[in-house]
Amino acid sequence: MTTAQILLNTMEAVKEFTEIISGVEGEVDLVLGRYVVDAKSIMGIFSLDVSEPLELRIHKGQEQAEQILEKLQKYLV
Repeated sequence: MTTAQILLNTMEAVKEFTEIISGVEGEVDLVLGRYVVDAKSIMGIFSLDVSEPLELRIHKGQEQAEQILEKLQKYLV
């Protein structure tokens, strides 16, 4: 599992993020405190406080995770 901190503080950022993540096979989660949501779920993301950085958990191999993080570079904190 690979983790990274991301910031999705606008509706447009959430929309673009979910479009990118929807193309990823396997599990990708967003975590804020004790809450964990599916990163592919726009409704799940909006149930979190998106004004704060979120922890992105990618349940893939290191090489695949790095490719995903490259696509999400502008959201990394």
